[in-house]
Amino acid sequence: MTSTTPRAVVTGASSGIGAATVRRLRHDGWDVVAVARRADRLAALAAETGAEAFPADLTVDEDVARLAAHVEATGGLTALVNNAGGAFGLDPVETSSIDDWRRMYEVNVLGTLRVTQALLPALRAGGGGDVLVVTSTAADGAYEGGAGYTGVKHAERMLATTLRWEIVGEPIRVIQIAPGAVATEEFALVRFGGDAERAAKVYEGYQPLVADDVADTIAWALSRPPHVNIDLLVVRPRAQASNTKTARE
Repeated sequence: MTSTTPRAVVTGASSGIGAATVRRLRHDGWDVVAVARRADRLAALAAETGAEAFPADLTVDEDVARLAAHVEATGGLTALVNNAGGAFGLDPVETSSIDDWRRMYEVNVLGTLRVTQALLPALRAGGGGDVLVVTSTAADGAYEGGAGYTGVKHAERMLATTLRWEIVGEPIRVIQIAPGAVATEEFALVRFGGDAERAAKVYEGYQPLVADDVADTIAWALSRPPHVNIDLLVVRPRAQASNTKTARE
């Protein structure tokens, strides 16, 4: 089954930037396969937007293989939005949790690798398309307590950059969107193990980005003419000059 309607797979779609991207692409007329672990949230998002819910854990090879087979059997693919990821902990190198680092590498780096490898054939079969990777300004430099997260986001950036070099000449664009501080319902809360007060302080005294801002950027990048590649787009709040310098009231 094929369609002239563009079709995207969006990972990490159950909340935050992923959910906002699903909403925006559906608004723009895309068919969307929304992928995340939490089936209940995906079902609610699908009911709201008309997207297709596909529960899957991107750290599990069998789940990713199911996703690839489903995409191939139900209409192919125009764009893959690799958004799934997250930060766990903000501890010094000396005392940080190896388990937290392992989780970050599994989700941010190996999850992106698995899904990209699995869905490149679908993009090629459809005559080309886009691999968009949501990285982070954390890939730009170090900050205290951030070695695990900056490390995985730099690795994810290198994955995307190297892929573009390796497949140059094919009709597949590789796009990176690197957000700065984005206030979503879960990112900081997850990072700080559910400590709502500590999470809220991250965004105090200035206006951070919200998920819709990043979704708008993603939709814009995907909508460029086919000969235009957005290699890397950094988007920050106006108040944020760098990872460690933010103007607060």
